[in-house]
Amino acid sequence: MGMKISVEQSVEAAELRSKAVNERFSGTGIIAETVLHADGVVGNRGRKGYAFIRVNTPPQHWVALAKWLKFDQKVNHCSMITGTHFPDGNPERGWEVVAHLMALPIKNVRPNSCTKYNPESMDIAEIPSEYEVIISLPQGEKPSVPSVQSVWAGADWNEKETWDLVGIQFSGHENMFRVLNPHDSPPDFHPLQKQHKIRYHDFNEMYDDPQGFLRKPADEGRVK
Repeated sequence: MGMKISVEQSVEAAELRSKAVNERFSGTGIIAETVLHADGVVGNRGRKGYAFIRVNTPPQHWVALAKWLKFDQKVNHCSMITGTHFPDGNPERGWEVVAHLMALPIKNVRPNSCTKYNPESMDIAEIPSEYEVIISLPQGEKPSVPSVQSVWAGADWNEKETWDLVGIQFSGHENMFRVLNPHDSPPDFHPLQKQHKIRYHDFNEMYDDPQGFLRKPADEGRVK
């Protein structure tokens, strides 16, 4: 039967890791806090789920933070990088990049062997932890953040996808190209930017109206 860490263990680990971020980057504008997931288990409404570390960082410190997280805090997995456009936001938040990271107790093992963890006896530094790193960007037509492709291999595709869909540049990324839109899409076309009324070039509102109700007369196909 499998075992899992407790909510209390996850909170303790997240608090320890949040404190480490704040102590290491004090005065830089990088701020970490411990946040609890809402518990999605049926019947547990009002209860809180596992903890994660939310970090807000200025874009110019993102690479330094990423390298420190990987090499000092053993954050070894980049699971997702996403972007959002806020054209009606305040001047300091026109765009936002969010990176989801994990610190997992993964070790190289000898062939034909495995490492078995007992959650009750795990050191607090070994408890799996989740990070949510938020990078806010000012209003403007050319949003850009430094790439962390060289830090986590998993950032490669995620940065491509975020640029392709949202148009946020990742400076220093090697071999950037479209991965979801056609390669011959107009250079400045990124369908998740809010100014696009038709979400996909030369197609009728693929995202805004997936059922097609707005594209067909209400009585089309009826016998008259």
